Amino acid sequence: MTSPKPITFYDIGSGPSSKPFAPNPWKARYALNFSRAPFTTVFVPLPDVAKTRASLNLPPVRKHLDGSDFPTLPIIHDHSTSTLVGDSFDIALHLHAHHPSTPPLFPPNTVALHRAFNAHADALFTEHGVPLAGYWLPFDPATAEASRREMMARFGLKSWEDLKLEGEARAAKMKGFEEALGGLAAWFVKRDEGPFLEGATPILGGR
Repeated sequence: MTSPKPITFYDIGSGPSSKPFAPNPWKARYALNFSRAPFTTVFVPLPDVAKTRASLNLPPVRKHLDGSDFPTLPIIHDHSTSTLVGDSFDIALHLHAHHPSTPPLFPPNTVALHRAFNAHADALFTEHGVPLAGYWLPFDPATAEASRREMMARFGLKSWEDLKLEGEARAAKMKGFEEALGGLAAWFVKRDEGPFLEGATPILGGR
């Protein structure tokens, strides 16, 4: 009996060695590793993300600040079910249903809780992570200029230097980020046995 073809995982790659760095694809990578589902990675340069998503006939599931479509990654192609999934949380749900693990990605009756936690964490890191880290993203030198133009269009910037946060402004933003993380961290100390949301047992939201 032949082994099933591994899942194809589309991730945003830094360069030139193509290492994972983007937060949302990392969530999907965590879920893939957690589920122990065999997978191979296709690293996509940032300027090619929209083209890659369109080639797979997957509509965008996220929006830019101006409300326009935001085609991004991750995507998985699960060859065992002939399924394409293009959102990190939906990828976790798919893996939970079709590649169950022990312990499970989602304990019983916790999907809604995980969805709320994911939305809260996503908003927090979008608000603080982009201003604090966006300027220093590890772009592939071969496509760096195109990647910067993509980022500038995404966030409505006229100059790449507008993304650079320094001095007192950076210190204030960092303080706000630390305070926001403190609120998020409080969710992890509700169970004495820790360190995950559900105590000692790792789950999707406990990463």
